Amino acid sequence: MTRISPEFGGEVEMQTIRSLSADVSFACDQFPKYKLGPDNQVLEEIEENAKGPPLKEVILQETTELTEQHKRLSVRDLASKFDKNLSAAAKLSNEAKLREVASLEGHVLLKKLRDALEFLKGRMVGRNKEDVEKAISIVEALAVKLTQKEGELIQEKFEVKKLLNFLKQASEDAKKLVNQERSFACAEIESARAVVQRIGEALEEQERTCQTSGKQEMEELMEEVQEARRIKLKHQPSKVMDMEYEVRALRIEIREKSSISFNLQKELLMNKRAEENKFLPYEISGSETLGSILRVQPCSNEATELTKCSIQWYRLSSECSRREPILGANKSVYAPEPIDIGRVLQVDITSNGQTVSVTTAGPIDPAAGLENYVETLLRKSNSEFHVVVSQMNGRNYSSHSTHAFHIGKMRMKLCRGWITKARDSYSGSMQLCGFRGGGNSAAKSLYWQPRKGQTFVLVFESERERNGALMLARKYALDSNVMLAGPDDDALV
Repeated sequence: MTRISPEFGGEVEMQTIRSLSADVSFACDQFPKYKLGPDNQVLEEIEENAKGPPLKEVILQETTELTEQHKRLSVRDLASKFDKNLSAAAKLSNEAKLREVASLEGHVLLKKLRDALEFLKGRMVGRNKEDVEKAISIVEALAVKLTQKEGELIQEKFEVKKLLNFLKQASEDAKKLVNQERSFACAEIESARAVVQRIGEALEEQERTCQTSGKQEMEELMEEVQEARRIKLKHQPSKVMDMEYEVRALRIEIREKSSISFNLQKELLMNKRAEENKFLPYEISGSETLGSILRVQPCSNEATELTKCSIQWYRLSSECSRREPILGANKSVYAPEPIDIGRVLQVDITSNGQTVSVTTAGPIDPAAGLENYVETLLRKSNSEFHVVVSQMNGRNYSSHSTHAFHIGKMRMKLCRGWITKARDSYSGSMQLCGFRGGGNSAAKSLYWQPRKGQTFVLVFESERERNGALMLARKYALDSNVMLAGPDDDALV
């Protein structure tokens, strides 16, 4: 029989204690974080990412901001905020459930650890037994802390549930408000459409009334004119004079009523065009007047950038049944010229195979005082304008010196001092029109082709000089039996 010495047994107990102390760090007063898997296998716990603030604090902060800003935010924004906080609260509730599972596993682990220490305590003596008792006290303290944490977790879970119910109710209220506001907006839109339709019907009725009354007054005027002629044949000059005064007054009244009828028709057409362009992603800004600049601008967030679209401007006929393309007008900016007066302009914006057509609200109106200015120029035998050459033969002209542009009854000339750049008589190969290449100075620029292979882009000092030069040159060219216009514009002159 082999005898075992007491010292050997003491070494076994020391090895057991040291292996236990290697797993549990009593110096730091806490146990390592691990879980028990299948077959009591120790699994390391995944450390939580504590970089960001707790989810509960984020929800409280969001709720505070919503409370402070509810007067400035729309109902739709409030509904969106409540939905976000609702999802965050649901996430926090799920996280609380996971914490409950982890707490339950912690209790199981502490109980197993305490049972192991109690088992060792019965086998230890002396200082080793004191260490085991100290470890048991630490485990009991940890159990107390874990119980406290569970109480805090239960309180936190109660608050989260309370917050979740509050956010659910607030989200439902916000959705009700959104639906209510949407119904109010739809009702207002329908009411506005009904008002616009009634105004349109009233304008049409007024237009028909004006036309009918105008015809009746014209017939009465013709009868009175015949009566005046008959009286004049009977040598009654006094009565004839009275009739002439009445006829003159009737003519003035008819002219005024015709002007009112024309303005009503124009206003009705502008309202109709504005209603058509209301739901388009683009709009035309600028005044429909000669000398202004028309620009295509996006008016919707869904509109494609103009740099990624192809653009083409058109002139519509007086009945708007036919349109003619303006050659070279493929930019977002277009400056009307005298040939556009009385016509409606339209622009096509093509992107991704889809074309959107936007029309001006009304026809192009003439510039104030332009006719008197042209009549003054016609009294001269030769008119001179100061211009700057912007392009020559399709290329930018580097020199910004001032040139003299002469428009005579038989020919046109461009020179600088005694150097003549171009001088040609009016002919079929000559072209003259407004510049269609866009830019901020488009309303002051014109395109001139004296002959084939030679072109200029001239910038005048003002819009009136540019439009006056166009009208003057076309008048002189027409006297020479030449139709002076831009490319493909001969049929419009």
